[in-house]
Amino acid sequence: MIIPIRCFSCGKPVGHLWEEYKERIDKGEDTGKVLDSLGLRRFCCRGIMLGHVELIDIAGEFKHG
Repeated sequence: MIIPIRCFSCGKPVGHLWEEYKERIDKGEDTGKVLDSLGLRRFCCRGIMLGHVELIDIAGEFKHG
């Protein structure tokens, strides 16, 4: 639901890269080139960015309060 701070496999910090990644992908840049420019060269780190789905807004609709 929320982008992890560090990669699960290698421990590299990746959480701070999410906003820039999302902005550049929304502008239409090539995903591979964006990941390369952010320094995400390992498959484990790339997988975190590629596999992340933002569900926090959807989950927030079901909050009781």
